Amino acid sequence: MSVKGILGRKVGMTQIFDDEGRVVPVTVIAVEPCVISQVKTVDNDGYSAAQLAFEECNVNRLNRPEQGHLASAGVQPRRFLKEYDIQDGASVSVGDTISVGDIFTTDEKIVVVGVSKGKGFAGVVKRYHFHGGDMTHGSMIHRKPMSGGATDAARTFKGSRKPGRMGNEQVSQQGLRVVRIDAEKNILLVKGAVPGANGGVVSIEKVRRSEKVRIRQETQRSSKKK
Repeated sequence: MSVKGILGRKVGMTQIFDDEGRVVPVTVIAVEPCVISQVKTVDNDGYSAAQLAFEECNVNRLNRPEQGHLASAGVQPRRFLKEYDIQDGASVSVGDTISVGDIFTTDEKIVVVGVSKGKGFAGVVKRYHFHGGDMTHGSMIHRKPMSGGATDAARTFKGSRKPGRMGNEQVSQQGLRVVRIDAEKNILLVKGAVPGANGGVVSIEKVRRSEKVRIRQETQRSSKKK
């Protein structure tokens, strides 16, 4: 293991059967091998990280700075770049190839980051689950958000729940688990749903220590409630 994450594309959802015959809903993620295009060091950059280049593409799809950056590293044109922390004690160098089998193991907890589905302009009933006004003939407000705020401020406060664009935001789905890894086909099966539409690019990352503690605490709370 060298880095703490990798990029992939969401293929879709399906279901498999575990060893006990139970149905497990999984998301299929195609994770092609990534190439390290840059290594950040504490001496030069102030922190330690590895930049991964994902998905080969035509050079015309990149701007001039991206073309020069990958050419100087000796890496073929790749469409997406993202930095990940380096594992403790690991040694990486530019040009190394990282596959999904080098990072994750079966039954490991992971975090998947992606862009949620865009749903366009939406009102408060759909966007924030407001229950709406009275559905009577005398009511003048049915699905409106009603008052805009305090009158003495003469403005709308930031963070107020109003109609607007819904979805199309970066979402980090935590508490997911690796069910199966197919190193030959570069496929990762994750239990549960991950953000975004089919075909979208997602980042699969290892759970940080603080996140592991939070997940453990949530599991203990749920077990106590039962």
